[in-house]
Order: sequence, then C-alpha cells, then structure tokens
Amino acid sequence: MKFRIIRIILRLYLFLILPLVLIPGEFHAKEDARFETAIFAGGCFWCMEGPFEKLPGVISVVSGYSGGKEKNPTYEDVGYGRTGHRESVLVTYDPKKIKYETLLDTFWKQIDPTDNGGQFADRGNQYRTAIFYKNDIQKKLAAASKQALISSGKFSKPITVELLPVGEFYAAEEYHQDYYKKNPEHYKAYRRGSGREEYLKKTWGQNGS
Repeated sequence: MKFRIIRIILRLYLFLILPLVLIPGEFHAKEDARFETAIFAGGCFWCMEGPFEKLPGVISVVSGYSGGKEKNPTYEDVGYGRTGHRESVLVTYDPKKIKYETLLDTFWKQIDPTDNGGQFADRGNQYRTAIFYKNDIQKKLAAASKQALISSGKFSKPITVELLPVGEFYAAEEYHQDYYKKNPEHYKAYRRGSGREEYLKKTWGQNGS
C-alpha cells in the first residue's frame, strides 16, 4: 500500500511539478490542445506578469528565461549575462477568448520599444526585448504589429524589438513567480525607481501593473 502511494506521488511530481522547472515553449499547448502559448521578453519579468494576467482568456503567466543556449539557467547566471537568455514570460491563453493580437498590443504597451540595450534601469542582453514566435502565424502577426507601430509614427527612434524563433523556455525560480503579488511594496518601489512607470504613463497614459 505504501509503495503504491509512493508511486502515485512520484507520478504527480514527474507530470505536474517537474515540467514547471523546465518548460518547453509548447508545453502547455501540448498538455491541453485548447490552449496556446506566447513568449515575450520585456525587460524585468516582474513587470510583465501583471498586465497579461489581468487579461480575460489568459490562463497563466510564468516568468522565465528564453533565447539562450545553456540548459537550466539560474537567475544569477542570466543576470550576469553568462547564458544568452533574456528574462521573459510564457503566456498560456485560450484562443477562443483572447486573440494573439491582443497579447501583442499588451506587450508593446509595457516596454520602451526603442531601447536596444535593455529596459529602463536594467541594462544588458538579458533585459533586451523580443517576441519569440512559435510558428509562421505568430511570426506574421508579430511582424505586422511591429510594422503598424512603426507606421504610426508614435516613436521618433527606430523600433528595435527583435522577432525570434522560440526555443526552450526555462521557468525562473519560484520566488520570482508573481513577485508583484508576493512583494507588492518592493515591487512598486522598483517599478517607480526603474523609470518604467513614468515612461508608460507619459507614453501610453497608464501605469500598468
């Protein structure tokens, strides 16, 4: 009886817990065919979770690392620029309730799309922006949204956000997940101090999350 219970616990760990440590780009989509995934790099991932989590039709948002070649990167390694990864969020959503285009619009309104050296106070490749596309449809929609922003003339500087093919997505350490909820005061102070909040208010007339 005890052995059977241990086997059940082990299976739950392998199928439910372990995938959260290493999440391939299409993990959630394969787990439930009703859902799709999208990955965005918008600088500090703490600031990217809330805006997406508020959207009706979004199932979950996971902070993590994308775009690098090293396996199982840690926050320290990514932070020191050792792995080539960028801080990112993996958004799982129901395409029947929300369109990918809406996610793209939300992404653009959380960043400075003209900053090619990082985002706000955070500098380095690990904080550079990118849209990671998983298929040709996402690639075309992302390219169209970028061109629309360029054509709008809203920004005098070039739009530097990269469109990159998705690779492995590694979930960040647990203490980073929903950081804005777990540590609201520190998060708010960081967001204000980084310059992101002021920029978004000036550019889009809103503060975000």
